[in-house]
Amino acid sequence: MALPIYLGLVHYPIYNKNEEIITTAITNFDIHDIARTSRTYDLKKYFIIHPLESQTRLAQEIMDYWQHGYGGQYNPDRLEAFSVLDIKSDIQSAVEYITQREGTRPIIITTDARKFPNSISYKNMREQIEETGKPYLILFGTGWGIENSVMAEFDYILEPIYGPGDYNHLPVRAAVAIILDRLLGEKWWV
Repeated sequence: MALPIYLGLVHYPIYNKNEEIITTAITNFDIHDIARTSRTYDLKKYFIIHPLESQTRLAQEIMDYWQHGYGGQYNPDRLEAFSVLDIKSDIQSAVEYITQREGTRPIIITTDARKFPNSISYKNMREQIEETGKPYLILFGTGWGIENSVMAEFDYILEPIYGPGDYNHLPVRAAVAIILDRLLGEKWWV
């Protein structure tokens, strides 16, 4: 039985490199690659969270091609990956969706390249997920990260992912894969 884990890719409110609050664009790679990763780790749902109708309409056209058009016939694996995909206009809509289906509000976890007072290690978060059986919503920001006042509302913020050097700016698709593997993947280190 799959754990009640959900994922959201947040496009607003997001910082740009000048620390201005913006709305980022939905990319085709984020739709496809994160859906495939979400399905691989048996997530209940992957939400693209975006407030602009023009962007969500574009994402829906891509989804329709793979879910109802020739794309799903041509590539059944992609059709299956897209089975976990949904679009929500904001984080609260995703929380309400999960709360309705699970009967309780999800614990909200997010990620950032910076440490926060409520940062948690991957080991501790993984143990909590395995032990509680509660629903979790793991949020990933696009651009240069989710706006600070929104970050302060979340239950936990995962510690940054560090490589061996001092550069730290992973693409969101890579961060999703690394983090889902750390939290839900095979325990290869035991």
